[in-house]
Amino acid sequence: MAKNPDPALPPDHDSTEGLQIDQGEEPLIHGLHVVIRFCVRILAVLMTLVIIWSVADVAWVLYQRASTSPVMGLLGVNDILASFGAFMATLIAIEIFLNIVLYLRDDVLHVKLVLATALMAIARKVIVLDYKTLEPEYIWATAAVILALSIGYWLVARKME
Repeated sequence: MAKNPDPALPPDHDSTEGLQIDQGEEPLIHGLHVVIRFCVRILAVLMTLVIIWSVADVAWVLYQRASTSPVMGLLGVNDILASFGAFMATLIAIEIFLNIVLYLRDDVLHVKLVLATALMAIARKVIVLDYKTLEPEYIWATAAVILALSIGYWLVARKME
């Protein structure tokens, strides 16, 4: 039985209730569930390859920026922002991999991790934004998304305590 995260529910409440598939009751649905879980495993392998590729890309970006820098390998602001973008993309890929792994483990949607991944993605976007070319509405909309995700994350984290 899955751990009951909500103390307001009875102690014997199964948080995965409705998600468990009994092969005897519905063999077709069970078979489809097996296929989907196999596909998720393939996604985990592919995401691992993306992470490896992304780490190589970070190294390549750093090498390119440092080798073209005129003053003893010092990076300019644009070079640092490009490096941050490459790092953040790698971290987002790792967060997505963790989402995939947790799906395989519990068969439950982990809202907190999904919100954290979304916050990481929007943080990456904010770090690499070119504020000289953006309209104020775009910046306000980005701020609203960050605020909404932050409040959602805070509420979920508070509920899980």
